[in-house]
Amino acid sequence: MIKTVGVVSLSSGTLGEAFARHELELGVARLKHYGLRVEFLPHALKGVEYVKAHPERRAADRLEAFRDPEIDLVLCAIGGDDTYRLLPYLFGEGQLEKAVRQKPFLGFSDTTVNHLMLHKAGLSTFYGQAFLPDVCELDREMLPYTRHYFEELLRTGTIRQVRPSEVWYEGRTDYGPDRLGTPLPVHPAAGWKLLQGPPVFFGRILGGCLDTLYDFFDGGRYPDMPALCRRYGLFPAAADWKGRILLLETSEEKMSPEKFSRALGFLKQAGVFAAVSGILFGRPADNAFREEYHRRLTAAVADPALPILADVSVGHALPRCILPLGVPATVDAQAQTITFGGA
Repeated sequence: MIKTVGVVSLSSGTLGEAFARHELELGVARLKHYGLRVEFLPHALKGVEYVKAHPERRAADRLEAFRDPEIDLVLCAIGGDDTYRLLPYLFGEGQLEKAVRQKPFLGFSDTTVNHLMLHKAGLSTFYGQAFLPDVCELDREMLPYTRHYFEELLRTGTIRQVRPSEVWYEGRTDYGPDRLGTPLPVHPAAGWKLLQGPPVFFGRILGGCLDTLYDFFDGGRYPDMPALCRRYGLFPAAADWKGRILLLETSEEKMSPEKFSRALGFLKQAGVFAAVSGILFGRPADNAFREEYHRRLTAAVADPALPILADVSVGHALPRCILPLGVPATVDAQAQTITFGGA
């Protein structure tokens, strides 16, 4: 049972801005409604410019969140796009490996970098939700599907099984105070779609946001990111992907199909597709380029025997489930279940 939630801003400092104050207050009230104690790490509310200028402070918050025995869940405030800059402050002298202890860590988007850091340090983590986009959802309550998995994590400290959402929502374009209590446009969802391969496959899930993984290899956004990630061995070697299930989802930036193919090309060149036992692909935000992404993904894999399950409500899709990373998982496309645990 989780009693204390530690909120960290490891990517963007949006949570500390005045324009997000109404969202912050809403999210805190919701967490307290669960009987939780909420602790914001020292620099979590410092704002966008401060957080961006001080990766060493972000790293310090992360270390403190894992060292503090009172914090039961480390919850990321939101994603961002330069989390890689924490690397020297977490791995330069083995700081992260010395500080971490197994406790739930939850986030998505650019938090993919954090998940891979913790994977490197030997921890399993949870991918798919964050404080500002989910707990602080402006509707009268958290989206029901999202809330179901968040509550399961709070109650049990883990996720046992995930099923598809019956609906998907369009994302918000306006987060102002006047949007409080307003619902999102909603559409029926047809469940998960098996693009190819056998319907049942096994492995430990690893991966995250494809936009972020693209930046591991291409320096167009941050010229120093690929070299820094190589220096600290952040992207897992092909041997580490052996038998794993690759998780991929795309961001709200809605990358072009051409960039999508280039990103997949980097993964293929790194030996990922040849090593994994299957792929989970998230529903794109607002269903953008959905069918084109599906076609390009199967073409890039170029192995019809490798199972690919698409339209999973994870990451930037709304609503969002939570997927445990690094624990045994059984995917059953016919039963429409992903079950965790076992050998």
